[in-house]
Amino acid sequence: MTDRASPPVIHLHQGDLPAGLSFPNGVAVDSETQGLNLARDRLCLVQLSAGDGICHLVQVAQGQTGAPNLKALCEDPSVVKIFHYARFDIAALKRWLGIDCAPVYCTKIASRLARTYTDGHGLKDVVRELAGVDLDKQQQSSDWARTDLSPAQQGYAANDVLYLHEVRDRLDEMIRREGRQAMLQSCFDFLPHRVALDLAGWGEVDIFHH
Repeated sequence: MTDRASPPVIHLHQGDLPAGLSFPNGVAVDSETQGLNLARDRLCLVQLSAGDGICHLVQVAQGQTGAPNLKALCEDPSVVKIFHYARFDIAALKRWLGIDCAPVYCTKIASRLARTYTDGHGLKDVVRELAGVDLDKQQQSSDWARTDLSPAQQGYAANDVLYLHEVRDRLDEMIRREGRQAMLQSCFDFLPHRVALDLAGWGEVDIFHH
């Protein structure tokens, strides 16, 4: 669990994660891009945390096409990757760095299946209720391609992953209580196919619609 009493420890890396990092309880992952158009807006930053109050920020340079250590972690079958709205982040990692993330856990999907008493499934809403933390989202619209990320940007980026382990654990309790474990896993299993549709041009089309 993240230590609320002290500020997070943030490590900023250029181009890739350092070798030798360990994430025995899964790794929380998020990304920042120049916009929401996967074909146009490049990947600029990847945030990762073990849920221990430490965040690793990986800056992705313009034109960069690979990050071997990051790829090895994201494709390691023994490490669960925890996202909030995994659909976008794993698409960005696939589109810009050729990474196929698996296995994955999406707290937004879990929230929609567990927290049916609310329409508030954004990260800020979920973290406030389940982790008791009110996230500052002022830097959400920001120039993430700049090489000298401000302290405010770094803090914002870190907050997007620091609490996901705790949120996952709380959501899993609710999912088990309601008997929806199989349904949740089926949604996670479908995510790579949904991402493939997004990247192929069917992002705004519900092919299951009548």
